[in-house]
Amino acid sequence: MPNRLETYRVAAYNTAKQSENKMHDDTVARRFGFSGGLVPGVDVMAYMMHVPVAHWGRDFLARGLIEARFVKPVYDGETADVESIEHDGVLTIEVFSRGELCAAGTASLPSAAPLVKLADFVEVAAPAERRPVGPATFETGKWLGTAPRRWAGPAAQEYLDDIRERDPVYQREGLGHPGLIQRVMNRVLVDNTILGPWIHVGSRMQLLSEARAGDEIAARAKVTANYEKKGHRFAEFDALVVANGTTPLAHCLHIAIYQPREQAA
Repeated sequence: MPNRLETYRVAAYNTAKQSENKMHDDTVARRFGFSGGLVPGVDVMAYMMHVPVAHWGRDFLARGLIEARFVKPVYDGETADVESIEHDGVLTIEVFSRGELCAAGTASLPSAAPLVKLADFVEVAAPAERRPVGPATFETGKWLGTAPRRWAGPAAQEYLDDIRERDPVYQREGLGHPGLIQRVMNRVLVDNTILGPWIHVGSRMQLLSEARAGDEIAARAKVTANYEKKGHRFAEFDALVVANGTTPLAHCLHIAIYQPREQAA
């Protein structure tokens, strides 16, 4: 029988108001037909991750699988309700705000993390100087890297505060929140080119081991698709996110509109 879990309610916070991506800026976002700056998709996904971690505990951080697609925006200061139903070992997760479905996905707990070889993912450095996005930036088959990032001490706590995470497991056990892995996946775009406003539209993430607070995290990403749909330019990435150059943390698929169609001037 399906089992409905308790609703997880979040006061959404736009962590990217000052970001280079002006889709999080109220004025620019309105030009694209939105009501205001978008709460980053990676942070909405972090809200979703609370549910499987609360349900399965630390095991999910070591080998959980989660996927999400973002349907409509979540806006700063509004309530986001994360609803979930468990059926046959799978959590169906939906995020509602303003009475609208904003994100949907699933989570599960495989019996073991799949074996992923570090050597199968080519390590390249992010460019020393970024150039404006062009036809060759996200060429299919191209390998991309990110500048290593570390969230330790106050930075780790600030992240938990920003995503309104209340589960004590991260502080108690010195663990890194898996939402940080999604932030690194966004850097696959940002560290490799200068973009205009852009939108993260979906992700799949298979966790492979627990992240530790203070790990130095980087991505090794391959462009698997680059196409136009309804006037938008999309790119898809297949990546391994690695801690300290040696430990695979997650195998991720990431989809973004890197050049959106403008709605109105």
